[in-house]
Amino acid sequence: MPRVLLIHGLSSSPAGLWRVRHWLEDAGWTTEAIALRGHGGQRAAVDYALPSYASDLAPTGPWDAVVAHSLGASAATLVAAADPGWAARLVLFEPVWRIPAEEEPTIIADQRAELALTRPQLEAEKPHWDPRDIDAKLASIAQVDPEAVTRTFTDTGRWDLTDAAGRLGIPTLVVSGDPQVYTMLDPADAAAIAKRAPLVDYRVVPGAGHSPHYDAPDATRELMLSWLTEAS
Repeated sequence: MPRVLLIHGLSSSPAGLWRVRHWLEDAGWTTEAIALRGHGGQRAAVDYALPSYASDLAPTGPWDAVVAHSLGASAATLVAAADPGWAARLVLFEPVWRIPAEEEPTIIADQRAELALTRPQLEAEKPHWDPRDIDAKLASIAQVDPEAVTRTFTDTGRWDLTDAAGRLGIPTLVVSGDPQVYTMLDPADAAAIAKRAPLVDYRVVPGAGHSPHYDAPDATRELMLSWLTEAS
């Protein structure tokens, strides 16, 4: 059976990909998930720079596919650009490929604020999420090293993976949130990268935000599974 690695985002954990795991296993894939450094109850790390996250992932391949979200998708981009043999194909939910320097303080503050979220607050912010998504997010917040949330940005420094993304030489599905709702992937960057890297397929999920698999699960499932079938 084909093997797929699942990689979560910042202040999340493998539990947050429960739905994606079910989709893939129902379709005949064998899934494995990894907790990024400082996440999922792991001990605090020496540093949280993006290349360090990538160095943890690099030895795990080869994979028939890698499905990753947000920070995980950023790290997966670095690994796959450096080693095309690491995965036969990628599915990247909302990869964070570039953060303008002037936006970083606001993003850090927003990410830090997530650590104090209560269930009523999260339910009010995300009324469309499945209760299991709420459970997974709260559990993940409780397990993350708080320093990771700030230092992923400060240890990384200039956050710009557009060159690495433009060197992706394997079939890659980029699943973006709706710019009319919220996305951390600049549509202009994504379009430019898709021109440079012809195997990158950039798609927008209408009505979704930064977590398409939570925000619009049916559309995200159909997109991912149909693309994986075509790319195999």
